[in-house]
Amino acid sequence: MKKGLFMLAAISGFLAVALGAFAAHGLKAVTTPELIKIFDVGVEYQFYHTFALIAVALAGHWVKSPLLNWAAWLFIAGIILFSGSLYLYAFSGVKMLGMITPFGGFCFLLGWALLASSMWRHRSDDL
Repeated sequence: MKKGLFMLAAISGFLAVALGAFAAHGLKAVTTPELIKIFDVGVEYQFYHTFALIAVALAGHWVKSPLLNWAAWLFIAGIILFSGSLYLYAFSGVKMLGMITPFGGFCFLLGWALLASSMWRHRSDDL
């Protein structure tokens, strides 16, 4: 899973950079400044959780816990639900898409809790 997780993190990081550049240069012609800010929040959280995926993959070298796998999947789900819903909302202006965003935020929170729990349960300080 570690190699695959690094690959997903690399793809997510690539997409976050590309989407951030698009927001800075191309999105102005498509939507309002308010919706561009919303899009930027999606990019920002995608970046944060791309680094979280890298942290989970690295932790997997030392800590063997199924909680790490769950944390990774929750971070991925969070990126899709949280950031993805903000991207779609910024493009479409459909406010109902914002109802999806909190589910992604919950996935992020649960992912961080599981990452912390897996570290807490690890019996060694050798990280």
